[in-house]
Amino acid sequence: MAAANVASNLTGMCRALVQQGMLSPEEGETLQSQSKSAGEPFLQHLLRGRRFQAEQLAAFASMTFGVPYFDLDSIDPQLLPQGVVDVKVLQKHRVLPLSRRGNRLYLAVSDPSNLQALDDIKFQSGLVIDPVVVAIDKLNLFLEQHGQPTQDDILRTIDTDDLNLDFADEDAPTAADTSTVDIDDAPVVRYLQKIMMDAINGGASDIHFEPYEKFYRIRYRQDGILYEVAQPPLAIKEKIASRIKVISKMDISEKRVPQDGRMKLMLSAKKAIDFRVSSLPTLYGEKIVMRILDSTTATRGLESLGYEPEQLALLRDAIARPYGMVLVTGPTGSGKTVSLYACLNILNQPGINISTVEDPVEIQLPGVNQVNVNDKAGLDFATALRAFPAPGSGYCHGW
Repeated sequence: MAAANVASNLTGMCRALVQQGMLSPEEGETLQSQSKSAGEPFLQHLLRGRRFQAEQLAAFASMTFGVPYFDLDSIDPQLLPQGVVDVKVLQKHRVLPLSRRGNRLYLAVSDPSNLQALDDIKFQSGLVIDPVVVAIDKLNLFLEQHGQPTQDDILRTIDTDDLNLDFADEDAPTAADTSTVDIDDAPVVRYLQKIMMDAINGGASDIHFEPYEKFYRIRYRQDGILYEVAQPPLAIKEKIASRIKVISKMDISEKRVPQDGRMKLMLSAKKAIDFRVSSLPTLYGEKIVMRILDSTTATRGLESLGYEPEQLALLRDAIARPYGMVLVTGPTGSGKTVSLYACLNILNQPGINISTVEDPVEIQLPGVNQVNVNDKAGLDFATALRAFPAPGSGYCHGW
């Protein structure tokens, strides 16, 4: 009876080890009490006694709780999703996002019985969490070597060697001009670049920089929903807005009216991500929204966009007709732009003339005559449409 009472006080991995006879009830209670007193995870405390190996405990947790086991030695740090979960939450619970598919996040954990950690990350990210067991020693080592820096770490850094922001159009200043940064602004530039990279790696469609009276926040839009990812110091809100406006070719001195611009982030010699940027004067400063435009999404087939078979058949039939109109509607981030460009790619054949009028051109498509609306120059939708070839000579698209 005494043993049963002792076992009833145990929780999580400790309780499972006792139930499987790998620890006695008395040992389990002692170790659990010691880990709480020391303020460290139970598994970490258990390893200090060298009675169990980390791999042994990971395999036990996988079998006991029915959670997949994964070897962190086989993962490429560059492929891990960034910016999906707040860095402070990851550091608090010692977990690591492995991959994201839609609204599901695969999370590396050493103790799958730690439901508090899973609930916190689910609440903070808004995603469904699928835990994956990894050895605690490898997880700790991985976090030390490849862990994401905190906001303060980035803001203290003033090395700008990896700054690789470039303008989107040919008549913009050279890369050397754009990388000329005052020493006081260097931490802000690096911080901005990390925010952009994390958004790209996390699959975000938009980045929102929002000033308020007593705080400044940054949010990503993922799957149509905005999630807060950072609250940088309020004192740098003007520097962030100014830097974004400079590299987006916007008027840095004009803060009273909305503005639009573009920028490009060069990931490599052959890979670049475009950003459509807009500013909006608010009560406590300029709100900046950056729309991420990855040209690789334009080459995705319609089959990969989540259409039901019946919907896909109707859409293919509609765009194959020589006349008519296809309307694509939906909220921000629902996939309107990607769907339209995917349709254009299907129609983009050597024997067909395709012209588009867009406000603005978001993704450049070789072989398609794309017209960018310029109201100041008198080039609006109606003017562009009148200048298009006569009906019957090709396809006309506008949005």
